[in-house]
Amino acid sequence: MAYTDKKIACDSYTWIDGINNTASNNSATYIIPNGNINGCDSIITLDLTINNSSSSTDVQQACDSYTWIDGINYTASNNSATFLSQTVNGCDSLVTLDLTINNSSASTDTKIACDSYTWIDGINYTASNNSATYIIPNGNSNGCDSIITLDLTINNSTTSTDVQQACESYTWIDGINYTASNNSATFLYQTINGCDSLVTLDLT
Repeated sequence: MAYTDKKIACDSYTWIDGINNTASNNSATYIIPNGNINGCDSIITLDLTINNSSSSTDVQQACDSYTWIDGINYTASNNSATFLSQTVNGCDSLVTLDLTINNSSASTDTKIACDSYTWIDGINYTASNNSATYIIPNGNSNGCDSIITLDLTINNSTTSTDVQQACESYTWIDGINYTASNNSATFLYQTINGCDSLVTLDLT
């Protein structure tokens, strides 16, 4: 009597003949003497399909962090993580991660200005600011974002009135000798922080 033993396996299969098959085989036979009900030999033919497991490397490049198929968020380069899944034929598929993490760059733009300053973000700042940020997408050498933080000091211009009383004449800070009362003369100079200081004369 003849029988066919149909088998499907991953990578290898050891049959009743004790042979470990690593490839598909449909010609191997095995005889069981007096193996059927009428005392005659039973001949079994192997019909073996071997499906192979697979292995591959997943090459990835990311900025700052990367979440892989294993659900882990990687913040540093990694070439040892593995993930095991089944292929469509039911065999194992082993994937190894080859991840390169490039980091975004951060810098501070320090500015000092009088009264107001318009930064790269287009905003006109009238007060000191050290929290505004601006992102240049893919702005650094490795293709990641470049994040710039503003460190702005706003110094203010000043105005004041110099009240003076004199007899006959008065020589003011502008070098002019005034011989009559005056409340419209002005003098502009810079303060210690480099901003304008406007002084108006009020001379009697």
